[in-house]
Amino acid sequence: MADPLGNHVIMTEPITPEPTDEGDSDIAATDAAEEDEEELDPFRDDDPTLQGLRNINSLASWTVSTHKPTCGVSALLSPAPHTYWQSDGPQPHTLTIHFFKLVHIAKLRILLDFRKDESYTPTRMQFLAGTGHHDLCEFGGWEGQQPVGWQNVPLDGCGVGGGRGLRCFLVQVRVLENHQNGKDTHVRGVQIFARDGRVSQKEDGSDVESDSSGMGMLEEEEALGKKGGARGKSLFDLKGLGGLDEPDWMRDPIVR
Repeated sequence: MADPLGNHVIMTEPITPEPTDEGDSDIAATDAAEEDEEELDPFRDDDPTLQGLRNINSLASWTVSTHKPTCGVSALLSPAPHTYWQSDGPQPHTLTIHFFKLVHIAKLRILLDFRKDESYTPTRMQFLAGTGHHDLCEFGGWEGQQPVGWQNVPLDGCGVGGGRGLRCFLVQVRVLENHQNGKDTHVRGVQIFARDGRVSQKEDGSDVESDSSGMGMLEEEEALGKKGGARGKSLFDLKGLGGLDEPDWMRDPIVR
C-alpha cells in the first residue's frame, strides 16, 4: 500500500498484550496476609468456643521472670498481634498470673507464631496453679512444633471430681524448651476466660441472658446466699451468729 507521496507503507495490526495473572496473585497474597493477621488478632470474638465466657485478664497482676526493654508484660497484653514478651535470661522462662480473688478458669490459651519467631517459638511448656507460690501444682502441659495462632491449654480433669475447669488464685506458665534449642522465647499473647454468670446455656446450646452475676467461687456463694438465706451467707454476714467482722479493706470505698 502506498501513501499520497508514493512511499510504500506496510499495515500491521496493533499488538495486544497478553493478560497476566500478576494482579490476581497480588490480590490473593493481600487476602492471605489479611487472613493471617485476623487469625492472630487477640481481640477476635468470632471463636465459637468463647460463647458464654468473658476475659478476666484484668483481674490479675502479671509478672515475668525476665524481659527485654519494651518487651515485657505490657507488650504481652497488648491487643496488637505484632507485640510480644521476649525473655532475657536462662530457662525456664516463667510468667506468673496472680488473681486478687479465687477464680474459676474455664479456658486458657496462648498466642504463638512460628512464622515470625522461628527459634524463639516455645515447643514445650508447663502449667502450674495454686493459692500462692508455696503450693503450686502442675495441672497440665503443652508440646507443639511450629505453632501458629492460639494454642489452647487442656483443662480436662482439673476440676473437682475430675471435672473441667480450674479454681485457683495463681497460675504460672513455664517455657521449658524453644524451637531448635533457642535460648530466649517469644509469647505474643495470653488470655484467660471464666464462665460469664450473666449468660446461661439453653438446652439447645444457645446463650440466654441471666440475672445471676457469678464468675468464680465468690459470686457463686453470693448467689447461693440469696436463695438459701442464712445457710448460704458468708461468715461476714453472720455477725449475730458468731461470724467475723468484715475488715475495712473489703468494704466498698467511700467517695467524698
